[in-house]
Amino acid sequence: MRSGSKRRQWISRLVTVLVMVLVVAGAGRDGELSTARAAAVKPPKIRMATLAPKGSSFHQSLQMMGQKWREAPGGGVTLTIYTDGTMGGEADVIRRMRIGQLQAAMLTIVGLSEIDESINVLEYMPMMFESLEEMEYVLELLRPTLEKKMLDKGFVTLFWGDAGWIRFFTSEPAKYPEDLKKMKIFVWAGDTQQFDLMKAAGYHPVPLETSDILTGLQTGMIDAVPSTPHYALAGQFYRQAKYMLKVNWAPLLGATVVTKKAWDSLDAGVRDLLLEAAAEAGREIKTQSRLEAEESIEAMKKRGLVVQEVGPEIEARWRAAAEDIYPKIRGSMVPEEIFDDVQRIIRESRPADRKEPQ
Repeated sequence: MRSGSKRRQWISRLVTVLVMVLVVAGAGRDGELSTARAAAVKPPKIRMATLAPKGSSFHQSLQMMGQKWREAPGGGVTLTIYTDGTMGGEADVIRRMRIGQLQAAMLTIVGLSEIDESINVLEYMPMMFESLEEMEYVLELLRPTLEKKMLDKGFVTLFWGDAGWIRFFTSEPAKYPEDLKKMKIFVWAGDTQQFDLMKAAGYHPVPLETSDILTGLQTGMIDAVPSTPHYALAGQFYRQAKYMLKVNWAPLLGATVVTKKAWDSLDAGVRDLLLEAAAEAGREIKTQSRLEAEESIEAMKKRGLVVQEVGPEIEARWRAAAEDIYPKIRGSMVPEEIFDDVQRIIRESRPADRKEPQ
């Protein structure tokens, strides 16, 4: 009897030990599974396209932004950047974003206008701004309106930036609007409004992708390219179009955007950190691009570029030519309300003796 009792106690203790071992083992396996699950959860991926050349200051600023995104809490966000227009023209990029192949892009006004034509206001109003600072002032006041329009179309604005002034690079000297009207001028492929506007104004536009500009110059398909100095240097346009007219035709403005769908999928706390890193990248791009514009001109001059300086009389001729096409721009390329807002802001901000435009 006593022997049976001891046996039962021994069996009870053995069962208890076995249960404890199983519990501990199970906990260990749960921990391993939890660790495995955590390792299996990869950080969100954002695929971004840009026309900027690989290794350019634009690309480097985006890479620095991407590094900060990867370091964000919770594993961060992985940013993959496709440079050199490898994802196609900007209209192609917008299409890819809408179907989810891409989630973000650094775009010029050409691409942004595919989202909403109101964005045209800051670039498709030639000779409107006296300085880049004036353009920035107008942009800051219009930003809430413009960004709301893009958000309504499914795109979140990360930052704005500019690459300085667009200048005319031509294969032959061209100081006056009449000179340019004799030439074949590059316009963005797909930008039918710009094409129609220039044609109606007496110019000869030729639509091409940016990757075809140099070939177009070499074959005589085009004789003139509106471009920033930095892009003209990077694209080697100045070798064929060796004359640069120093008229501040319009600023080359752009913005970096991400689809609202991709943005909303990110943790709210992380988004604030991403925006902070993006804003810093935007400031770097603006500062560096403006500096590079002057450096690029000097570099091209050493390689044969001829800079055509303009005085007040020639500048007035270009301003008059630009103002002649404002009625065609207002209401077609730029919504009337936005167009009028820009003119009003400029009139109210300039000194009394310089209240243009009327």
